[in-house]
Amino acid sequence: MKAAVIQINSGADRARNIEVAGSLVGAAAKDGADFVVLPEKWALLGDGNALTEGAETLDGEAVSTARYWAVDHELYVLAGSFTEISGQGLPTNTSVLIAPTGQIMARYEKLHMFDVEAGGVRYRESDHERAGEGLALADVGELVVGLTVCYDLRFPELFRALLDRGATAFTVPSAFTSATGRDHWEPLLRARAIENQAFVLAANQVGTADPSYDSWGHSMIVGPWGDVLAEVSEGEGFAAAELDLARQAEVRTKLPAVEHRRPEIFNQGVANGS
Repeated sequence: MKAAVIQINSGADRARNIEVAGSLVGAAAKDGADFVVLPEKWALLGDGNALTEGAETLDGEAVSTARYWAVDHELYVLAGSFTEISGQGLPTNTSVLIAPTGQIMARYEKLHMFDVEAGGVRYRESDHERAGEGLALADVGELVVGLTVCYDLRFPELFRALLDRGATAFTVPSAFTSATGRDHWEPLLRARAIENQAFVLAANQVGTADPSYDSWGHSMIVGPWGDVLAEVSEGEGFAAAELDLARQAEVRTKLPAVEHRRPEIFNQGVANGS
């Protein structure tokens, strides 16, 4: 299977964002991609008010367009994430996996809210979005893909939980900041790949957007040995790589760290010691 990660500089201009994303999805398909991953908030990126006002349902423009691309190019599309109207108050940051038939295969609501200060900017996602409560996986060809979004990357227990449910690859659509990305983006992606002996498909935003977004870019595909198989070094574009499942099986056989795990120990209560 050949996978591609899309890197764009989204902002408040939804029409422009969709046009650029569509062009890059088409280019990746022409390059032979079977599976394309879009970044977080690819159709609309802005402050909390803009995201709330631009929130959509699963039948809205963002997901409907991504479903069209999947059918038109006969490929799997991870429609990054979008702000989804929720029936429970605040909207959610939702990632959707779409089959070549246009069918929605999996839907995931981002679990971890980015309530931090980075590069002098204070982010409070929980002020305008509601955290999800569950996991999501689906079969993509011979892969079992576990869905995550951006800040989730810092929580290895999520990736372990997906691994325990059979994941052999992870998607990480992101708007990872430049302030944190220059030091943490690649090390975290490679760590999640190495410790789970899995492929990591990380599509990031790049460049600036109002009011204070500055995204690191460097979208990449990482292999189960932790090697960077492909990367978008700068600007908008895509990177593609063949996902060698035989190589993954070899890694898991020769260095069976996944098999050697002892979760029964860590699931016990802590004993009192003297």
